[in-house]
Amino acid sequence: MKGIVENQAYQRSMQFLLIGWLMFMVTPGPLLAAGNCPQYRSTPTAPEEFLDLKNPLAPEEKNLKAGELIYQLQGQPIACKTCHGENGDGRAESGYDFNPLPRNFTCAETMKPLPDGQLFWIIRNGSPHTRMYAFPSLTDKQVWQLIHYLRQFSK
Repeated sequence: MKGIVENQAYQRSMQFLLIGWLMFMVTPGPLLAAGNCPQYRSTPTAPEEFLDLKNPLAPEEKNLKAGELIYQLQGQPIACKTCHGENGDGRAESGYDFNPLPRNFTCAETMKPLPDGQLFWIIRNGSPHTRMYAFPSLTDKQVWQLIHYLRQFSK
């Protein structure tokens, strides 16, 4: 009798392990997004005239607040937080399955080497082979405000 009970307990624990493994394999995005630092990307490089651009706005309170409003609520066609998470950690609130995962703005190793002009180009034009939308309706000033807001996540 003891052998049967031990065998049943072993089988049950193996079932839990298998279920956990299957859940991980089916939904890796939400489980891994926040810990994915640094994030490696093969995003196309912006044209040279954009790479040299520096944010002309000061990272002062009014620009950060304006960037926050765009990120959290007003981005069109979709608010940035929907995919990149309310805290910029790449955890989508939308439940979408992303491949590659959304950019984790909290990772300084990922964000520091990205030139302002590269971010400007991606926000304005989107990113091929990802679900990053283009945001052509944002004014240049709004894009620069948004970049300041994005950068504050990794400080």
